Amino acid sequence: MREPGVRDRGEQAMALAGMAEALRLVEGRSPAELRRRALGLLRERLALPWGRCLALDASGRWLAEDAEDASLACDDFRHPYAHAIRRGEPLSLGLGEARSRLDHEAFQASIAGLPLDWRLLARPLRARDGRREWLGVLALAGPAERLEALSERDDFRAFEALLCHLWAWLARQHDERRDQARLRDSLAELNDGARRRTLSERLSREILGASPAIRALRDQLSRVAETHLAVLLQGETGTGKELVARGIHGVSPRAEGPFMAINCAAIPESLLEAELFGHVRGAFSGAERSREGLLGQADGGTLFLDEIGDMPLALQAKLLRVLESGCYRPLGGNEERRVDLRLVAATHQPLHRRIREGAFRADLYYRLGQFPLTLPALRERREDIAELAEAFIADFCRREGRRDIGLGRAALRALAARDLPGNVRELRNLIDYACAMTPEGEDIQPEALPPEEAGEVEAGGEEESVPAEGTAPPRRPGPEEVVDLRRALRDYEATLIRQRLARYDGNRTLAAESLGLPKRTLAHKCRQLQLDSP
Repeated sequence: MREPGVRDRGEQAMALAGMAEALRLVEGRSPAELRRRALGLLRERLALPWGRCLALDASGRWLAEDAEDASLACDDFRHPYAHAIRRGEPLSLGLGEARSRLDHEAFQASIAGLPLDWRLLARPLRARDGRREWLGVLALAGPAERLEALSERDDFRAFEALLCHLWAWLARQHDERRDQARLRDSLAELNDGARRRTLSERLSREILGASPAIRALRDQLSRVAETHLAVLLQGETGTGKELVARGIHGVSPRAEGPFMAINCAAIPESLLEAELFGHVRGAFSGAERSREGLLGQADGGTLFLDEIGDMPLALQAKLLRVLESGCYRPLGGNEERRVDLRLVAATHQPLHRRIREGAFRADLYYRLGQFPLTLPALRERREDIAELAEAFIADFCRREGRRDIGLGRAALRALAARDLPGNVRELRNLIDYACAMTPEGEDIQPEALPPEEAGEVEAGGEEESVPAEGTAPPRRPGPEEVVDLRRALRDYEATLIRQRLARYDGNRTLAAESLGLPKRTLAHKCRQLQLDSP
């Protein structure tokens, strides 16, 4: 017969071998999972009633069982784990002694309720590889004879060595994965930054300027171009909203698709819906054949709706449904069609005021404004005037087949000092006029520019336009000469509109934009004032 002790040792060895085999199953998991499995096996196979496995953090200064647990400082010797780590040797003490001598609150809470005649064994754990770094502390509590016998066993030491080996290996794997993730994130951030810089450089070829305001705008455009968000462009008239809309389209993934644009203020209300949605044959009088609207034509690309603030309320509701569902129905049609497009809308009107007035839907405003952008006025980027002026001069020479025209410093200073309420559009008009007044091969001089009061907004809020070629500017009666205020205002308004139409060769859209009016309003005034305009 075998001695009982020999039989017990054999069974215990088999139990420990089973634990070692089970530990191999957790390879590839996290160190925290490995520690939980190790404690579970110790409790299950060896009937150890209490145990903790605390890990050192990356700094080597704190111990904790899990990330969410309170950490124990390694230099706080009011708990036994600090002694074990600092000495580098196992520490065994009775729980009664620990209760009386150690006053660490978190430690005392962890052992509360354990029998005072038990002992606590704290074993520091260290990697067995070449680095030999500390990993943490294995703490076990139970009857003294069981812990003492356990500490003397070679198979337990083998189990502990395997635990340390797997722990160190998993920790290295975890660190490598973390470092690789950080590297991927850094590379992705660098790639994103490089891609956005490339997009910004492409935008700088069309959206000119090096001022902080315009650089910030190009950065925002490069970001929104990578999304499918609807864009709402706001800002004063003449700031280049359509140019910006084309820039967004040109650097977006939809660049190969169509870019369709429409000015909602330039088309009569009765025709605007047909322009947008299209119609089927026979939908209304004169619809002799079906016609695809701008929504269908912009499929796969970008639709730019300028002066969205002038869109009729009934049509706003239909546009909102298109944005929310991606479906629309042509006029007179029975079937809905799907469309995939990005919508860019623009307005110089304060839409919040239009909403309060009941002229614009709040839900459409919030749907359009997924990515709102306010374009800077030219007075906020005066340092860009020189670059813009040079580009406009070059464009004029190409269009007119003229030899190079320069820009004198005095003329540039005069331009920079102007108010330019019409922003970039007004600057272009001034340059075109000055180029026409400057002989080929010479520099533009200040006297080639139109008089500053022409086209400028005066303190009273009225605007005075450039007179038509070959006509003298109208004489404005002095205040003492006015005997009929309404007639005087009507005459001045008629003269102003007539001259502005003459400046733009009868183009009501451009004339209305230069006056800050919707085209329909300008058309109404022309009828009211009985103006003969092309």
